[in-house]
Amino acid sequence: MRIFKYLISLWIAVAVYTLLSFFGGPRGIPAYNYLLSEKDQLLKNIKELEVINEELEKTKNNLLYDHDTLLVYAHQIGYGYKDERFVRIVGLGNIKNTPLVTGKLYTAQNPEFVSDKNIKIAALFAGLLVFAFLFFIELIDSRSR
Repeated sequence: MRIFKYLISLWIAVAVYTLLSFFGGPRGIPAYNYLLSEKDQLLKNIKELEVINEELEKTKNNLLYDHDTLLVYAHQIGYGYKDERFVRIVGLGNIKNTPLVTGKLYTAQNPEFVSDKNIKIAALFAGLLVFAFLFFIELIDSRSR
């Protein structure tokens, strides 16, 4: 029965390690929730990129198959017919009305959690604390007899 008292400190250390890992460790609930929010953000970015892709596909198809659209686009970037003359107004610079949108850059951040080393130290400290408490109780008990 005496050894069983000291095994309690080992079980306390394991329980503290398990609870701290589950509620704050690198594979615990907060890290999991952060990964879920990152997943949602990535899905939103994929949907946004799909919309941009559809718009660019429409523009590409218009340029491939619609002659008038191709002429307008060519005029916007400075091309023309052989017999056309362009007048350049000094001071305006090159004006291009065709902004190309390719999406936003998204960088994932590392989740915040308590390191496994700190969790192990806390669990060891809790186990040693319980062990010392039980040891002192037994020491006091043996002196009182």
